[in-house]
Order: sequence, then C-alpha cells, then structure tokens
Amino acid sequence: MQDRTLRTISDGSVLFVTLDSCRYDSFAAADAPALKSVSALYAAQAPSHFTYGSHAAMFVGFTPGVAALKKRFLNPKLGRLFRLAAAGHPGLSQPGFAVDGADIPDGFRNAGYDTIGSAAMGWFDPATAVSGTLRQGFGSFQFSQHAGEQVAWIEAQIEASTAADQFVFLNLGETHVPYHFEGADWAAADNPCVPFQTVDRRADCAHRQRLACEYLDRQIAPLLARFAHATILLCGDHGDAWGEDGLWEHGISCAATLTVPLLIRYRGVPVEALPD
Repeated sequence: MQDRTLRTISDGSVLFVTLDSCRYDSFAAADAPALKSVSALYAAQAPSHFTYGSHAAMFVGFTPGVAALKKRFLNPKLGRLFRLAAAGHPGLSQPGFAVDGADIPDGFRNAGYDTIGSAAMGWFDPATAVSGTLRQGFGSFQFSQHAGEQVAWIEAQIEASTAADQFVFLNLGETHVPYHFEGADWAAADNPCVPFQTVDRRADCAHRQRLACEYLDRQIAPLLARFAHATILLCGDHGDAWGEDGLWEHGISCAATLTVPLLIRYRGVPVEALPD
C-alpha cells in the first residue's frame, strides 16, 4: 500500500517518461499493467531515430504523435501537450501547457516548477559537454543506468521539493540494447541486436525487450500511481530495427526505429482518440 505520508502531487504537475529504444510491438506485448494504466495505447511516430535527436525535439514540444488522429496531444500538429513560446506553429487547439524558456524543462522552471530529471542514456552523461543541451533546464539532475536507483532518487527529490508543482523527467535505459535488467537470466554482455549482424536474433530481441518493459512496469508503478491525477506523458523515444530490410538497432530512419508506444494522461484524465 502506498505510504499516506508521502507528499501530495499537484494536479498541475507533470511526469514525462521515455522508455529508451522501446518498440511499439514490444510494449503492446508486455504484461505491464501500471504502464498501460496511463491511457489507451497508441502507435506513434517519434521525432527522431536516436536518443539525442528525439529528446532535443521533445524538449521543444515536438513529442511523438499519430498523424491520422484528430486529437490534441496525440497529434501535436493539432495541439501540443507542451508548447514553447514563439517556437514553431502553435497548432489549431490550445496546448496543455504553454511555457517560456530555452526549452520545455527550462520553461517549467521559469513558471515556478521544481524541474527534476533522471536519465540512463549516455547522451545525458554530465561528463560529456554535449549533454548540457539536454540537461540545461533542470534544477536537479541524476545520471544512472538503474531504474530502481532512478525512481528512489526522484522520490527523494519530490519529498524535498518546496515548490507547489513539479516537472519530472525520467529516461529509462533497460529497454535499450542489450535489453538487460537486474535479475535477467542472461548475461549483460550478450547483445542480440548489433548493427550489420548476419545472425537473425529477432526472437531474442523481442523476448528480452518485452521482459524489460515488464521489469520497468514493476519499478515505476508507485511513481505512476503518485501522478495518476496529474499529467503523464509516457512514450518511446525511438525504436530498434530487428532485421527488417536487413537493418539492426537504431540511428537509422525506418519504420521500426520511428514507431513507438505513446500514452498520455492530462490532469488526471486519460487522453483518448474521441471527439473533444
């Protein structure tokens, strides 16, 4: 049972989660009740085919979308969940959140939010200069490859926050190659998805990434529950190719690397593809 002494999350707060490299089909096949409780699941198109490109785009408001749906947030061209002042076409509908800053996290910080970020991928590593572009808007930031550590750190940051609202970003790496997680019954060094490989290990890739989703479901379920009445954006940042057209892994633009899961809950209400 959730500890009732935990800080209450405001309905204006935001939890933004990216499952790094997660394919739509892996997510759809996973037994992941907490993740799937956010909203209906949509197969969306990511803004890029690798971590840095997708996050740089999402951090200026261009989140994954479904072009065939006339529903704001699910189709950012119609109406964005996050709208950065003076950046790009405003859309035909009101944004979920309109902020002003160098990027979306910075805009929330300027609006008085505590901006809390945790990421697993190397593009966010503070030891590299390039990561500064992605980390600049966060008041506090952690770099860790372990979901359990990330969630514990975020929970501590939330409890220590003095702001009324929080913008929390969580990039999870267990769904990234080699699709390994704590307790997995295969070696972390065994990567079934290597660029230009000639051995077909699609079955291993699908099995392991699906189980990684299920592991992450258990790890972040309490955090999702805490934000259930607030706003949650849950998506893949890109996918991986598993032998389609002879392609493996990501960093290449194709249907497999651009099709990702997308789920959105806005101020406690699941965003569904129904008329407004």
